[in-house]
Amino acid sequence: MLIGDRLNDAINAQIQSEFFASAQYIAIAVWYDAEALPVLAQHFYRQSEEEREHAMKFIHYLVETGGKIIIPSLPEPTNSFDSAAATVELSLSQEVKVTDQINNLMDIAKEENDHLAQNFLQWFVEEQLEEVSSMDALLKTIKRAGEGGLLHVEQYLSRNASMGLDEEGEEEES
Repeated sequence: MLIGDRLNDAINAQIQSEFFASAQYIAIAVWYDAEALPVLAQHFYRQSEEEREHAMKFIHYLVETGGKIIIPSLPEPTNSFDSAAATVELSLSQEVKVTDQINNLMDIAKEENDHLAQNFLQWFVEEQLEEVSSMDALLKTIKRAGEGGLLHVEQYLSRNASMGLDEEGEEEES
């Protein structure tokens, strides 16, 4: 086994967190679908898929290192929202929480002198910067547009997507 019990347990907790984030993003996407805002809905469906992919990366890492995998049950996500801003505020707080969790995993890997885990986790450290930054930019855009201007937010997201840009107007990674 190439992974210690403490880090293995913490990664299993992270798997739950990533799957929960995926479910929460689906709930947000469905809310946008019901509000006839398909671009924002698609944005959050994509976010859901990305979070699922993150969970799967952790699962595969545990398999490769001989760890013990526990597929978790999930708490129910929030399913109703008062506003578009509320959906993104929830998303941003969720991404900040995940960033703290990833940092904790890295701290454990460093304490255990686990270089394989540190190398693996570095991708997540960098990914969380992008996640928090893009969610913060989306929140600012939605607040600037206001609830009555959500069609402008949709146009903004569509234009950026067609140009291969993220919410901040930066080129998306391939």
